[in-house]
Amino acid sequence: MKVNGKIIAVTGGGDGIGRQVVLELLRRGARVVAVDIRQDALDATVDLAGAGDRLTTAVVDVTDRDAVAALPGRIEDDHGAVDGVINVAGIIQPFVRLADLDWEAIQRVVDVNLWGTLHVVKAFLPHLQKRPAAHVVTVSSMGGFLPVPGQAVYGATKAAVRLMTEALYAETMGTPVEVSVVFPGAVSTDITSNSGVDVPGGATGGSSRMPTTSPEDAASTILDGMEEGDLHIYVGKDAKLMGVANRVAPRRSIHLIQRQMRKLLG
Repeated sequence: MKVNGKIIAVTGGGDGIGRQVVLELLRRGARVVAVDIRQDALDATVDLAGAGDRLTTAVVDVTDRDAVAALPGRIEDDHGAVDGVINVAGIIQPFVRLADLDWEAIQRVVDVNLWGTLHVVKAFLPHLQKRPAAHVVTVSSMGGFLPVPGQAVYGATKAAVRLMTEALYAETMGTPVEVSVVFPGAVSTDITSNSGVDVPGGATGGSSRMPTTSPEDAASTILDGMEEGDLHIYVGKDAKLMGVANRVAPRRSIHLIQRQMRKLLG
């Protein structure tokens, strides 16, 4: 689905990849509703966009099922229709082994990444099914197909998002609704601080041999894939390479990522 002239909602639109998706949609001629839990972050996106009434915002917590359920109706009241939703909102877990991860942290990651995505998809799907052309995009992760030490629950939620989205793709075949799932690798965002997570030992994603992808490039890749109707959208050389490696030699790919990430576990 080409986004020019369409009305697209973007969760996580106040920062990182979500913000850049909002800005890139505007550059491509879409009208955008940026959704985030923080008003100050949304205000910063609006200031950067300078898009006038083509960009509106909504403060919504994706873990709040009732608030999310009301969002498509709010958008239709303001704009008359909604043509697509891109669910970017997500968090990571503390960098600790599963045995040491407390239940509160587990619940928070599951609530945001899995339940939040389900809330959004379930809320928007009935509205999108009425449109002549529509699109649902979810964001999984490279960690959704490749297990990352210290991110076991995060990876589990992102793997669930992948399978849910692929099932949705199968269920919507022959309908106006297209479906895509995104697998970002390392993207240079503030996801650690936005997730309330400290990186142990001062290590950073930049310690990997693979270069990180900029949020701007990630947004362009996501929207290129969306407009081309791709089911799977890989963001970054690392995601593409490890996607192949995991299919060809899963055990060796796990050993490789363990060596890359072991400093984060001490």
